[in-house]
Amino acid sequence: MALPKRRHSATRGRKRRTHWKVKAEGLSPCPQCKEPKLVHRVCPVCGFYKGKQVIEIKVKEKKKKK
Repeated sequence: MALPKRRHSATRGRKRRTHWKVKAEGLSPCPQCKEPKLVHRVCPVCGFYKGKQVIEIKVKEKKKKK
């Protein structure tokens, strides 16, 4: 493996790293409930994927205050 003869400056290293950016997640609206969801994933709100119910979502009941 090749080794550098001289040290690279901080600027040179930072120029190389300018493209290491985090990309935003691809969100699209769910066709059933219109909530944003990740593409090619089951909707976490309604449980549908490609027009079919894949998972059943349980609704939490709120506790009543006494």
